[in-house]
Amino acid sequence: MPARDLDFNVDSDVLALGVRGIYFVAADIGNRESDPEFEAMRDEVVAAVARTPLDPAADPILAGFRQLHERVHCSNRKFVSSPENLHSLVARTKTLPHVNLLVDVYNLVSLQTRLALGAHDVDRIDGDVHLRLTRGDERFVPLGSSEPKPVRAGEYGYVDDANDVICRLEVRQVEKTKVTTATKHCFFIVQGNAGTDAEYLASSAQKLIALLRQFCGGTIRMLYEWQ
Repeated sequence: MPARDLDFNVDSDVLALGVRGIYFVAADIGNRESDPEFEAMRDEVVAAVARTPLDPAADPILAGFRQLHERVHCSNRKFVSSPENLHSLVARTKTLPHVNLLVDVYNLVSLQTRLALGAHDVDRIDGDVHLRLTRGDERFVPLGSSEPKPVRAGEYGYVDDANDVICRLEVRQVEKTKVTTATKHCFFIVQGNAGTDAEYLASSAQKLIALLRQFCGGTIRMLYEWQ
């Protein structure tokens, strides 16, 4: 079954905060549990990152996510950006958690670039995706949870046409649209902040796309690219 025509839009209020990103759909992908060639690449990158841990407060990209959270009054102790969380985990455990091949691919690129990457099963998204400020009435069921959690008004988040949050800030993804080995079509997020320019975003997105093509195949349709 071909991918449906998902659309994406971002509110000017979110852009004014300093959120920057590239968004695309990868269709007809072949996700699977793992790939030995990828695992060897992953282990080499993880070992290099573990040898040189970052100070999130001093790194301009990781610090940029902290600044975004401050602008929407979200505690950086409670809401840790996904790339900062990955770097902390690798520094502590010397490993990158395994989920499935596609998720492992974007987590590796996130680790390398310090950008916030995410993927969502297009067939489980209702309608289109909107990056906007939350109103507080959205439904949010984070990964690993079976019950909805409250969302405060005035945060930024990725919300579908059913008013379901599919990614809260760039911190938590959700059960509804999680990627499995059965996923065929994905909506991808490559998000930065005021510490990332358009060229860096573009080169990072191309790194992700190259790995997706190498290990998962499929075709790419760009939806939005911040300039």
